[in-house]
Parts: sequence; structure tokens; C-alpha cells
Amino acid sequence: MQKPIISASILAADFTKLGQEVENVIKSGADWIHFDVMDNHYVPNLTIGPMVCKALRDAGCKATIEVHLMVTPVEQMIDAFIEAGADYISFHPEATTHIDQNLRRIRDSGCKAGLALNPATLPSVIEYQIPLLDFVLVMSVNPGFGGQKFISSALSKIKHLRSMLNSHNSEARLAVDGGINAKTINSVLQAGADTFIAGSAIFGSNNYQQAIDELKKFF
Repeated sequence: MQKPIISASILAADFTKLGQEVENVIKSGADWIHFDVMDNHYVPNLTIGPMVCKALRDAGCKATIEVHLMVTPVEQMIDAFIEAGADYISFHPEATTHIDQNLRRIRDSGCKAGLALNPATLPSVIEYQIPLLDFVLVMSVNPGFGGQKFISSALSKIKHLRSMLNSHNSEARLAVDGGINAKTINSVLQAGADTFIAGSAIFGSNNYQQAIDELKKFF
């Protein structure tokens, strides 16, 4: 298992000062920046695109940017985020008929590739793709909106996925997104996750460093 890290989800940030928010949260101890990309087709919400990623890079952001594509089709957005400067890109297997091809597309560009699994998506979907995976993203809420309550059945899925990755000697990270806060993070860690995506738990706080320290105390 990889060293545990916190990825701060900017969906919960103040978009009127996004550049400053990203800078502040990284200075406060966040390891990565998480992008929730929604297209109002695959999920019932519309958020941000590659222009925002490029703007942060152009403004000097050097933090690891991890992009979660909740879009269909995925191919154009993969290419756009590669060009915009993303480091990690994940997509949902249900959103494409070419899972293998798109994982290779991401990795061939030099980015890290991942699959994102909805609450009802079976862990077995990754089995034949493990050699191509740099991370797996478990959704512990239904995708589309921030601030939802953690779905406890995700814990058994995390354990299953950790066992699958270990059995293949995979170094892929196991990330969890949805309802991550000081009350849920330890059980998720114990289940086998090593990458924790937190939005409201960080950006909803008046003290980002205190909020991140509260999450990292379990590591």
C-alpha cells in the first residue's frame, strides 16, 4: 500500500478566488488537487473543464492535479486534460466502450490512468485492466454533487479491491471519494485505501491546515 495522502476536491472551494484557494490548501498540507469534471449527461450536474486546469498551471500551480471525469464520451476530455496539464486522469467504465484503449491513451501521454467505480459498479470490472491502472477511485457517494453522506457498503468494496490489487502485486493507488471526513477516514484507511479525496471537510472549515491535520492524524 502506498503512503496515505489527501487530495483536496475543489468542487467545494470558493470559485471566485480559486487560484488562491488552491494555493492555500496546498500550503496547508493537501498533497493533491482533485478535479470533479461533470458534463450534465453522465451525471446531473455541470462543473469545470480543462480551461480551469490550464489556468491553474499557467498561474504557476505545480501541485499534482488529479482529474475525475464524470463525462461521456470520455475521449475528447482525456485529450483536453492531458494538454491542460493533468497528472492523473480517471473515468467511469460505463462511460465508454473502449476501457483498455482509453487507459492506454492516458498512460501513453505520460499521465497516470485510473478507473472510477460508482457505488453499484462491481470490483470485478478492473480485473483484466490492473496492469494498466495507476489508481482506482471508489465512489462512496453517488456521483454528481458534493457534500453527500458516506455510503457504508463502500468499505467492503474497498477491502475487495485492496485484495485484488495486492494479489496482482499492483502498486496502483486506491482512492476514495465521497463523505470523507474526520469521522469516516479511519475506517476507510483500515479497509485498505491510501488516497482520500475530501472537499467539504476541508473547504467548509475556517482553518484549512487544522482540517487537513485532523484528517492526517489517522495516517
